Amino acid sequence: MRISPKGVAMFFLLSALPKSSLGRNRAVSAFVPASSTAARRFVSLQAQKEGKGKQGGGGNKGKTGKKKEKNVYAPTILLPETPFSQRANAVVREPELQQYWKDSDLYNKLSSVAEEAKAPRFVLHDGPPYANGDLHIGHALNKLLKDFINRKQLLKGKQVHYVPGWDCHGLPIELKVLQTMKSKERQALTPITLREKAASFAKETVAKQSESFQRYGVFGDFENPYLTLQPQFEAEQIKVFGEMYKKGYIFRGRKPVHWSPSSRTALAEAELEYPEGHISKSIYVAFDVDTPSDALKEFHDADGGLRVAIWTTTPWTMPANLAIAVNPDLEYAVVEHEKTGRLLVAADLAESLATKFELPEGEKLSILATMKGSEIIGTTYSHPLYDRKSPVLAGGDYITTESGTGLVHTAPGHGQEDYLTGLKAGLDLLSPVDDLGRFTIEAGERFAGMNVLKEGNEEVVTALQETGSLLRAEDYGHKYPYDWRTKKPTIFRATDQWFASVEGFRDAALDAIDTVRWVPEVGKNRITSFVSGRGDWCISRQRSWGVPIPVFYDEETGNEVLLDEHTLDHVQKIFSEHGSDAWWKMDEKDLLPEMYKEEAEKWKKGTDTMDVWFDSGSSWAGVASARDELQYPADLYLEGSDQHRGWFQSSLLTSVAAQGQAPYKTVLTHGFVLDEKGYKMSKSLGNVIDPLKVIEGGNNKKQEPAYGADVLRLWVATVDYSGDVCIGNNIIKQTFETYRKLRNTARYLIGNLNDYVPEGQDNSNAVPYEDLPSMDKWMLGRLSALLREVDEATDDYQFSRATQEVLRFATADLSNFYLDVAKDRLYISSIDDPRRRSCQTVLHACLEGFSKAIAPILPHMAEDIWQNLPYKKPTESVFEGGWPGHLMSFPEHDEEQWTVVRNLRDDVNKVLESARADKLVGASLDAAAYVYAPDESTRDILAKLESDEHLVYPPVKTNGIDDLRTALMISQVKLVDSADLVSEACDESYVSKGAFSGCTVGVKKAEGKKCGRCWFYDEQVGNLGLPHDDLCQRCGHAVFQWEETNGKLVVASPEEAGQPVA
Repeated sequence: MRISPKGVAMFFLLSALPKSSLGRNRAVSAFVPASSTAARRFVSLQAQKEGKGKQGGGGNKGKTGKKKEKNVYAPTILLPETPFSQRANAVVREPELQQYWKDSDLYNKLSSVAEEAKAPRFVLHDGPPYANGDLHIGHALNKLLKDFINRKQLLKGKQVHYVPGWDCHGLPIELKVLQTMKSKERQALTPITLREKAASFAKETVAKQSESFQRYGVFGDFENPYLTLQPQFEAEQIKVFGEMYKKGYIFRGRKPVHWSPSSRTALAEAELEYPEGHISKSIYVAFDVDTPSDALKEFHDADGGLRVAIWTTTPWTMPANLAIAVNPDLEYAVVEHEKTGRLLVAADLAESLATKFELPEGEKLSILATMKGSEIIGTTYSHPLYDRKSPVLAGGDYITTESGTGLVHTAPGHGQEDYLTGLKAGLDLLSPVDDLGRFTIEAGERFAGMNVLKEGNEEVVTALQETGSLLRAEDYGHKYPYDWRTKKPTIFRATDQWFASVEGFRDAALDAIDTVRWVPEVGKNRITSFVSGRGDWCISRQRSWGVPIPVFYDEETGNEVLLDEHTLDHVQKIFSEHGSDAWWKMDEKDLLPEMYKEEAEKWKKGTDTMDVWFDSGSSWAGVASARDELQYPADLYLEGSDQHRGWFQSSLLTSVAAQGQAPYKTVLTHGFVLDEKGYKMSKSLGNVIDPLKVIEGGNNKKQEPAYGADVLRLWVATVDYSGDVCIGNNIIKQTFETYRKLRNTARYLIGNLNDYVPEGQDNSNAVPYEDLPSMDKWMLGRLSALLREVDEATDDYQFSRATQEVLRFATADLSNFYLDVAKDRLYISSIDDPRRRSCQTVLHACLEGFSKAIAPILPHMAEDIWQNLPYKKPTESVFEGGWPGHLMSFPEHDEEQWTVVRNLRDDVNKVLESARADKLVGASLDAAAYVYAPDESTRDILAKLESDEHLVYPPVKTNGIDDLRTALMISQVKLVDSADLVSEACDESYVSKGAFSGCTVGVKKAEGKKCGRCWFYDEQVGNLGLPHDDLCQRCGHAVFQWEETNGKLVVASPEEAGQPVA
């Protein structure tokens, strides 16, 4: 026979009364039928306690050293249950989840759903990495930032199509191929053989890199990537070239360009680097004046000839000197000293030059006269090494008195300013240097064949010294351009090249910059500066592995070219079908359109290829515009900050030149990755971090653990990528600890929902919002605030801000407060207690909101959570169903109240630390707290939350949730009227003025006995006449409910265990 609900309610109501009002036996006999479960349980436990002297609750057996008995109430405590492991086991689990995404075709499924919903597209156009080696940590930073953005846009319901790309042409790949070949093999190479080997190498590398990117958890169309070697891409590139040529922006000319002797090709500015520590040999040279200007005539005579002094850091360019340039507006001086003779220098430099020329101490260069630079123009001088007379002419603003002599050695074949100055004056373009960087016979027999950067440079200095024209030679440290691939110095050298005239569309490019959003904003200044100062873009390269410049030269003269819309269209069609290899495989007759086939013998196809920056810079045409699922302009370009002078700029220039608009709407940049000490990574320093080793671990798993992709992703999400970022073993370990905290938070949430049925499902036990207690409504308000903040931050690409907010929410709001105080009602309450179901309702919202919030950054953890939801999943994948907008609308609730409570909790916990250290108490439940609030509003808030004196069910003063005992997780909380009363009740050692709440708080040992089930102390434990008299009345009710539900008694003796309920 079971007792009625009315009988149960009456029983526990009377059980809560003082002992004097209700004896033990009376509590049972008066309200519970003798044959009921409760009556038999009471008799059984009384006999057990009085006859055998055993403690109820199965606690410790005292200090006898015997093994602890299992708590007999353990079956009644509702502990978390979940297969979601505390350990991620990422090496196994992450690939399983990635396979699940692949098997379910999730990427395409999400895109299709968005397309059917007519959702807007979001296109992040991928900047192609070089397919020439293993990935490094910088690649990981870049690709993961892109993946954060794409996954967030997927959650927002947009059509996201991310096509990963690779740059497959150019010298880096060509060098890799050549390094694998023996000398004889290299000599036997033909262009087409080299191209075939390069293409094969590039494709193999793409496959490896693609596998790595996917292991990072990057979402995208990896089955259909774009490669710059694909025929369709090459055809579109030719089309862009053609559009620019037809508009007059492409021309052929002989100009000085950055030339790499080590690579034997011209280089673009973006292919240069300027390493620290470069030292050049600088020289001061005096040229004898031949014919002076009118202003200089009186200082030039047969006895003491006037000489013009120049300074240069490139002695090897002296054979190409054709003029000396002056600034017409500068002041110049004729100076004299016995050691130097009579010299012409900038007046402001006379004093410093005296030091340079090492005049005797105290002596200076005597100034004979001063004049403007404009008065010097027209003077001619003799070259000290050749029978050649050259002019002094007007230069530009580049001539200053910051260094040198104020007169500039001008070699039009070896410098940009020199070239422009010489162009105005009609000077020849002399460049006596070959492709290998060696002097030609034009430099004279003495120098011919010498390396201009080595023995040739030294020999020129020696020759000048022999003629008496060398005033001084010294080492000079400065920035100097190096080939970014070979890491060797370059030279400026005049050659015949193909150029894009940036001047023709510079203003349009600058206007286009204004239409783009630059993140961070400083990026706009950087690219504006680069475009404003950019000269003609040299787009031709003297290599075989690339897209050819589709031009035909006159077979006899080599000067006349054939390049028009007919040849361009024909070559484009050929490339679209056969790829650019056709240029080397086909002869001129096949490469020329029908109208020119009869004169095919007159023409010879060119051998130059395009700058790889033109390749990747055309990807807006070859990919974003060409593929149906994408769009042009793209929504976003995202690369390192160095790409303002690289891909961002080349893409902008080609797009504006061909289409009149920028290829992107937003440009986002990140910094470089350094080691944890802030040093650049290098193999020699041993500080290189391999992203795959972070994920999969090294050979020694103890020293190099396998952290998984999500830990690497979390690192990316926590750094401020707008500048340079650091990584190292210690940083990875710290990130892993953060990851574990997040995972444990998720595990706790899942585990406590094992019997929960959400709203909208059959037999739901969710609690409506209006019926939730204040604490639960407050928690939902915090959840909404989190999701709004994360939504805004991630939409604004501020991932560290979003991640910090998630960490704060998981740690401060959940783990340190809400989940901590929730344990009591989750574990101790009866299974359907409204207090417990209310909490589960909140945990359910927090779990799904948390999963969605972390999904873009930690997709594996988020999906793992989703696949382990203990109730029917709302969608198959966490990425389906969109961003949780329904969880963002909970209002803030009693924010002031719960701020006061949390502050008080912090203050109480601080005092508890001292009491615990002195062994006054162990756990917080061993203590009682006394609180005095001097502030009236604080007093009013705390008074509303004052708990019942004893642990009773149902609670009387509060709902048992919005009360101080629960919120502080302390057995007794006494609100008193003065600080003195706190001191009277507690030892002064454990009294403190709270730094957070402003309250005076004190702690002491709790009064009463410890409940054998919930561990709260209460003076009624053992005095209520309950069947289990080591329980508080609240736990007595919960145990009774458990027994009624499960049909068996909770008893300590083996013979009674499992006895069925009558």
